[in-house]
Amino acid sequence: MNSKEQADLFEVTVIGAGHAGCEAALASARMGRKTLLLTMNLDTIALMPCNPSVGGPAKGHVVREVDALGGEMARVTDKTFIQIRMLNTGKGPAVQVPRAQSDKKLYMMAMKHTLERQENLQLKQAMIENLTLSDPEPETGERHYVIPTATGRVFKSKTVVLTTGTSLAGRIIIGSMTRSGGRTGEQAAHGLSECLRKFGHDIQRLKTGTPPRVDARTIDFSKTEIQPGNDTPLHFSFVPLSADECYIHPANPVFPLGEQSAWRKQLPCYLVHTNAETHKIILANLERAPMFNGTINAKGPRYCPSIEDKIYRFSDKPSHGLFLEPEGWETNEVYVQGANTSLPEDVQVEMLRTIPALANSEIMRLGYAIEYDFVPPSQTKSSLESKLAPGLFFAGQINGTSGYEEAAGQGIMAGINAALKSSGKEPLVLRRDQAYIGVMLDDLVTRELEEPYRLMTSRAEYRLLLRQDNADLRLSPIGYSLGLISRDRYIQVENKRDRIAEELKRLEHTQATPNERTTKTLAELNAMPLTTNVSALEFLRRQGNTYETLAAVGLGDATLGGELREQVEIEAQYTGYIAKQQSEVHRVKRVEENSIPDDFDYRAVNGFRKEAREKLSRFRPGTIGQASRISGVNPTDVSILMIAVEKHLRSDKAEAAASAS
Repeated sequence: MNSKEQADLFEVTVIGAGHAGCEAALASARMGRKTLLLTMNLDTIALMPCNPSVGGPAKGHVVREVDALGGEMARVTDKTFIQIRMLNTGKGPAVQVPRAQSDKKLYMMAMKHTLERQENLQLKQAMIENLTLSDPEPETGERHYVIPTATGRVFKSKTVVLTTGTSLAGRIIIGSMTRSGGRTGEQAAHGLSECLRKFGHDIQRLKTGTPPRVDARTIDFSKTEIQPGNDTPLHFSFVPLSADECYIHPANPVFPLGEQSAWRKQLPCYLVHTNAETHKIILANLERAPMFNGTINAKGPRYCPSIEDKIYRFSDKPSHGLFLEPEGWETNEVYVQGANTSLPEDVQVEMLRTIPALANSEIMRLGYAIEYDFVPPSQTKSSLESKLAPGLFFAGQINGTSGYEEAAGQGIMAGINAALKSSGKEPLVLRRDQAYIGVMLDDLVTRELEEPYRLMTSRAEYRLLLRQDNADLRLSPIGYSLGLISRDRYIQVENKRDRIAEELKRLEHTQATPNERTTKTLAELNAMPLTTNVSALEFLRRQGNTYETLAAVGLGDATLGGELREQVEIEAQYTGYIAKQQSEVHRVKRVEENSIPDDFDYRAVNGFRKEAREKLSRFRPGTIGQASRISGVNPTDVSILMIAVEKHLRSDKAEAAASAS
């Protein structure tokens, strides 16, 4: 191989620089692999084509997990957010999660800077419409992916990660207008879909959408409800940034800021509501709505429907809340969260103007729907590697998911596994009890996908173990073992783990007594009185008590920081529930880890029902646990499968022994 060919040979190549592509490329490069990131437009790296937010239920958990593994989304969000809030504070710790509003332009800039400064990573602007697998190399027998660009340059790579978003054969729809496009203002990629079909993949279509953006100068903010950010410090990353690392700009004076938090300047969001007139206009124009007149056939996300679908399906509701979300510190563009639509332009204008705060609004960008190709993930392993094309990985919307956060979670896992594959190592697969990322990937490879997949807390059966606050304790050791986080950061996490355990042990052996000071303090706090001696740990477990209550009566550790106090409080108060979930994890672990050989022939097994045989042959699960979660496979089928797999493995061992002798 000459020097030119050597220069153009990479270990991992990522095609697409959205949220999945950025995390995949960074993970691979940080693991020491020679990595190439190809994108149609270097100016739209990490673009937020839909809402300007990061986080929320389950999604925020994934962002913290990506951070714990050594990814970048949390840090870039912390650098560029204009607002951050903790959601579900009135509920249990399993569903409490941060959500931030980012400055879209600053987010893109911060991520691009990170990519440009990353060792082992090259960024190139190129249009990719073709992908083939080379013949084996004469000396090594290795095969490489051949990646020609539209200008004629050819790259080769041991592995490829496709993170194409909605670009594959994308079609943008507004009313009766349709045109080819991956996102508004960008080209669609058509050739890659055909390449995937040649590899044997089935390609299907999905749909998503986005709402209009309105000019802030045409909004009457006096008729909105201000939604402020958190009044106490809150971050996504487990390594908080210094003030110098944050991108805080002067706010556009058109936005009323409301009361500001002392710790960081933030920009509010604003709540408005639809009304009967809004609904009347939408319902009167359903025959012009592509979702209803047959222009769009692909399924859209059930949990993020278009406003026309929402009004039609929930006709009994007199109004729906819409959030006006600024897209940045200095721009006039305001995102109308909850108003996804592909209605014609005149209808979009008319419906928004029925809302008092938007009576004089001017739309800067129209809402639109987009149809695109995706690869049903029944053709993909839990490692995100294709079952049909070794060394080819998929991440993001190409897998049928929705959301920046889901894409980032898949991206970091695809990047990790492509890096491991390129060096001949076994893949990393996170279990359902280890991470929301594990839940998501397991769902994808075991379930029929009829609409864009969205991660939710209800999908995680072990959600009390998978809290956002303990993601670093769960996953940082894995990130460290892969070389994705530093030794100093790993030691900090382990010190945190030790401090929590030490404090719980100290509280268990410390007595809380009903003396005069304790009685008086508890009365002042309106807390339940203490009538008998109990351990400080038992005192903390009492309803209504917090670590601050413990500290107030002189039983807390003044050196313990707020984050550690929160962990101690959760571990103490939910110890029974946590133990129950951990016990359940141990009970099912044997089934989860019982692997099924890649070459296992389901059609040769007697006793399967027809549906089970068809589903198992199509999904080809990696473990008995995955097989049990496939729709159409019942417990009897699983029992038959376990016996057949054991018989298959015994047969293989016998053949191996006979060959050896």
